[in-house]
Amino acid sequence: MAKWYNGGGADNDVVLFSKVRLARNLNDTPFKNRMSREIKKNTVKKLYASVKNSDMAGDFNIIDLSSLSPVKAVSYAEKQLISAEFAKEKGTFLLSSDESASVMLCGEDHIRINVFSGGLSTEQAYSIADKIDNVFIHNLPIAFDERLGFLTASPINLGTGLKVSVALHLPAIQANGGISRLASMVGKLGLSLRSLYSEKGAFYLLSNQISMGITEKAAIDNINAVASQIIRQERNLRDVIKNSESWEDKLYRSMGTLKMARRLDFGEFIELISDVRLGISLGFFEEDMFNADYLIHNLADGTVLSDNESEDTPELSSKIRAEVIRNKLK
Repeated sequence: MAKWYNGGGADNDVVLFSKVRLARNLNDTPFKNRMSREIKKNTVKKLYASVKNSDMAGDFNIIDLSSLSPVKAVSYAEKQLISAEFAKEKGTFLLSSDESASVMLCGEDHIRINVFSGGLSTEQAYSIADKIDNVFIHNLPIAFDERLGFLTASPINLGTGLKVSVALHLPAIQANGGISRLASMVGKLGLSLRSLYSEKGAFYLLSNQISMGITEKAAIDNINAVASQIIRQERNLRDVIKNSESWEDKLYRSMGTLKMARRLDFGEFIELISDVRLGISLGFFEEDMFNADYLIHNLADGTVLSDNESEDTPELSSKIRAEVIRNKLK
């Protein structure tokens, strides 16, 4: 089955994806730090059974990380389907066949629903997350307080338990020195803007920081309004770049390196694919944007090694990564 990131989406010249996360807990079960191995095992079974006995039974597979290789667990974390901590703990989670939805079971919270959708499509992602959420709410005693809302392991998630994120590609704003100002501005609106790939490339994640005292719709509307403003700003600055010979030279050099390199570490790849993605949006390259996004989602070290069934060193992942890129790009 095609993965969710092969489908494009609205404003995908600037927006890689939208993501919605919901945190839920059972009112009759202790949090992870007080949970015995037996309680955790039984709770996972109970949570899985509620999905298995619902009309969503055929949408998910159960993944037990304890039975998989370490690099496979890392790969799932790299794709943001689970947290890095959850991968280390070798937990159990549910995963849809197109990898658009995952549900971590008995992690920091008893239930962590994650849903991805291509482009600026927060409402679509929320609609799917809400459907999954209803399965648990209708079948299990979910911890909820009339004043505080949904009860969560971390106080920051109290209220709706909702986190909405939009992944943005902002090379023009970054080159113009505007990221710090932008981060400061969105911070005053209760949002955060942080680097998506450890300061590599020009990829950033815009997310809400407040989940209490605000409805799900208001949180989504706020993210959408701010994201739309950022998209307009980025496009206006890209219009200037399009007429710059120095930028054109830079983008073509990056494309050339990707097409010819025999070894590429992940950080260098992200820097180069950021340039190439910009070049595609400006019409310099005939390359399909879907190919660029496919590479971004599938070429982190753990994923490269897992897909090639290798437990070898990062040096091997650099070699495999370069080969995959050469075969993928026109």
